[in-house]
Amino acid sequence: MKRTFYRSLRLPFAKASGKLRAMDPIAAALANPTNRRILERLPMLGLPQACLVAGCIWQPFLNLRSGRAVADQINDYDVFYFDPADPSFEAEDSAIKRAALIFQDIDAVIEVRNQVRIHLWYPDRFGVPCPPMASAAEAVSRFPVLGTCLGLSPGDDGRIVAIAPYGWDDLAQGLLRPNPHCVDPSAFARKAASYQQRWPWLRIA
Repeated sequence: MKRTFYRSLRLPFAKASGKLRAMDPIAAALANPTNRRILERLPMLGLPQACLVAGCIWQPFLNLRSGRAVADQINDYDVFYFDPADPSFEAEDSAIKRAALIFQDIDAVIEVRNQVRIHLWYPDRFGVPCPPMASAAEAVSRFPVLGTCLGLSPGDDGRIVAIAPYGWDDLAQGLLRPNPHCVDPSAFARKAASYQQRWPWLRIA
């Protein structure tokens, strides 16, 4: 399956400031005030390829479609970046501490990780091998469920850039499909069961 990491989709932050358009996953993500505040401040971190990814991006759409609060059951906010110039733990720890200061007034768990390091700790933590990543976007493309391989990053002139290697159609249609590029094939069943428990209308394809 071919992956196109950065879609040619650039949208202003103001997209979600008015009436939320029905069935618009990006507008739903931006309707979450925490997402918007994090995205607006990401450039302050000075981290290469910094992006906001995973559940905090796609869960708002499912929540709104289900009639729930936009941030319902979002436990944390994942920030990926990719800095091959310094893959050390110390450099990543410094970035985490810097983020803690920049986001200190945001009432949320915000996790910052350098994806150039993922192959160093993933096997010990999850018990499966993991190849080195070539970019933050590639790390996003490895999530277990295709329709959840999504992220947003701040672009120029107050715009955002969508990271959607497999597009947005699966999310919009409520489809759960296994990702053949995921390093742990067994993860799909666990994730799909959890998602269907929270949003029963999701379908495994």
